[in-house]
Amino acid sequence: MLEVKDLTRSYGDVLAADGISFEVAPGHMVGFVGGNGAGKTTTMRMIMGVLAPTSGEVRWQGAPATAQDRSRFGYMPEERGLYPKQPVLGQLVYLGQLHGMSATAARSTATELLGRFGLGDRLTSKVETLSLGNQQRAQIIASVLGDPVALILDEPFSGLDPAAVDQMSELLREHTARGVPVLFSSHQLELVDRLCDSIVVLHQGKVVARGTSEDLRGNAPLRYRLTATIDTGWVRGVPGVRVIDLDGPSVLLEPADEVVAERLLADAVARGGVREFSRIRPTLSEIYREVAA
Repeated sequence: MLEVKDLTRSYGDVLAADGISFEVAPGHMVGFVGGNGAGKTTTMRMIMGVLAPTSGEVRWQGAPATAQDRSRFGYMPEERGLYPKQPVLGQLVYLGQLHGMSATAARSTATELLGRFGLGDRLTSKVETLSLGNQQRAQIIASVLGDPVALILDEPFSGLDPAAVDQMSELLREHTARGVPVLFSSHQLELVDRLCDSIVVLHQGKVVARGTSEDLRGNAPLRYRLTATIDTGWVRGVPGVRVIDLDGPSVLLEPADEVVAERLLADAVARGGVREFSRIRPTLSEIYREVAA
């Protein structure tokens, strides 16, 4: 279990992180979302010990995280850390050794992963000669060397094509299947929604929402779409109903509760020609825009 408890980081009068708390359970994948400047990278740096918190703490397995604990975390920083003029495989072997692997084991694992990510023919290429997407692949490989006990990844899917996104997703699932907690940030909200067990939403340095996708959707306003064969303008006069959008025979509305929704449906049926009456589930993007407004 990785726990973040009331982490705060200030720069003078600016609070980059303001009392941030959440957990990443063993074998769970947590998506960290928020706009630019929301505090995601600052929080990840504090988790890794790169930045010292102004207050709060990071806990690992029920105790304050130590440098030794963090040395076993796989980390992908916002600023990619591979040396551009050094060969890919040589760097990965070196980084694997820093994580306690033997040179032989690091070379074998790195070679296997490079081949898996389509870089088997670029082992001796300098990083700067790779496309940005392939550099991202190599950086991902660097973060998972050394059998990490946790993964902290800042925008790991940035710049990846759809095939590489699928490969990366599979790699992360392999780690969660072994009980590794994974925290990653991303602006690709549909991807976060698809992959993650839970989501933490940051806005201006604060956690403004967290939970599973269903939890977040469950907290969203109750909305229905009514489509009929006649004009639905009459809905505007129904008590307990707020009309969001009305276009002739179709109306998007918010009933005060399910009882009001059922009464509205009965009224619509009595008027005749109901084609649709369906609950509208918001997307994660819509939820994010509401909680971060």
